[in-house]
Amino acid sequence: MAAHAGVSTATVSNALNGTGRLSETTRQRVLAAARELGYAPASTARALARGGTGVLGLTMTTYGDLPVAYTEIPYYAQLALGAMAAAHKRGYLLQVMPSSMSPWMWLNAPMDGVIHVDPRADDPVRSILRERGIPMVCQGRPPQPQWDDAWVDADCEAGLRLLLDHLAESGARRIGLALPLHDDAYPRLIAHAYQSWCDEHRMPALVEEYASLPDYFTAEQDAVSRLLDHDPRPDAVVGAYSDSGHNILAVVRHHRLRVPQDLLVACISEDPDYATTTPPVTTLSLRPDRVSDEAVDLLIAVINARSDVDRRRLVHPVLAPRRSTRRPVRQRNGTP
Repeated sequence: MAAHAGVSTATVSNALNGTGRLSETTRQRVLAAARELGYAPASTARALARGGTGVLGLTMTTYGDLPVAYTEIPYYAQLALGAMAAAHKRGYLLQVMPSSMSPWMWLNAPMDGVIHVDPRADDPVRSILRERGIPMVCQGRPPQPQWDDAWVDADCEAGLRLLLDHLAESGARRIGLALPLHDDAYPRLIAHAYQSWCDEHRMPALVEEYASLPDYFTAEQDAVSRLLDHDPRPDAVVGAYSDSGHNILAVVRHHRLRVPQDLLVACISEDPDYATTTPPVTTLSLRPDRVSDEAVDLLIAVINARSDVDRRRLVHPVLAPRRSTRRPVRQRNGTP
């Protein structure tokens, strides 16, 4: 098959086993050759030979008995679809486990390894998986890391700095942040990056925190209202969740402010609807498609007990500037 794909046998092995650091073009060429030849990936064959299942699991974070509609949240929907595609390319099945599932069911679910999404400080699923000894890769950095953790995450700190730099270049000098309170690592990383950036640029840190559950829509809108009540008022507001842009725009309309003339608005989101809001909202994408591909790649390497792989990986976010942060040039220069 190496000759058919025009690569070395080592490259074929790395592509099919999810190991090595190959370009996506090379990996896809090898996988296409495998499909044409009807070749069963070696990783799957070895899994079945040692009594494995050829199945990977993908968890969604649990919040007790509270149901969370993950498939309706663009980030998680793209993450699940990306992981499914990445697993299928490598000859594995992927089962997505519902958030409402009892944590103890994880003791019996048959699978070779798990991608555990958004590990929490008090995380029953992660504890059970570790106790069971099943290979695990976290999507998101564990809040209480251990030496042998393997994880893949978006570099949200670098991404937020990219977004804040963009706002500053658009003339913002008082940037407010609506910050969710939660026991995963994400809010802490966002808060640290924001505070560090403000300190470096000698700008005030304007933060309003809110409880992200159970009614996060109302809680975030209240936090944005508190930000806009500051005196002097922020000239830009950033939200950290997928629906944050919609929530900020709703509050801005209530306060009879104009975007972007009176206030710049941006959020961290994968929601394509922001391209058609009034005005279109600038977003920072955390690239769940790339995160899930890297997570599957790393999980298969962990299952195969590879020691020569990077067990902690970061994916760089991408900024999509839109009109909500495009202040008129005259106003940006401080002229009427």
